[in-house]
Amino acid sequence: MAKESVLFKGVSQVSIDTKGRMAIPVKYRQVLKKTGLGQLVLTIDIDSCLLVYPKPIWQKEIEPQLTALPGLNKQARIVQRIFLGHACECEMDAQGRVLLPPPLRNVAGIKKQAVLVGQGRKFELWDNTVWSARRKQWMKKASDEREVAEVLESIRL
Repeated sequence: MAKESVLFKGVSQVSIDTKGRMAIPVKYRQVLKKTGLGQLVLTIDIDSCLLVYPKPIWQKEIEPQLTALPGLNKQARIVQRIFLGHACECEMDAQGRVLLPPPLRNVAGIKKQAVLVGQGRKFELWDNTVWSARRKQWMKKASDEREVAEVLESIRL
């Protein structure tokens, strides 16, 4: 699997059913089945969302970096507890649904309506209300802060 073969982008509104399942948008299902046989790894993020990785990307790129962190370093152990400690392997069912474990949903505050945000090699999964509020904050910050403006200047849009 070449790194260039997987690139998730865009924002998709998704619903969480009463059993805690999310249907993966159709536009991503085939890619996920091809690259990871529908297997995913979910974990929490420090920004109050969930991170969703195809299992092969998690296993080859993310997990080795996390497990290689120095075990006696307090900050490294916190990072491991957050990302590895909450990591959960999930699999898409025949209808393209993924069961979101209740502890992960609770940490991220995900209820019935959520937003799946493509972030290149992974997705972020946000509660819809939290996503809307954060997006407004980020847009304001992007227009107000010089540091953000400098990053934008380096990109040709």
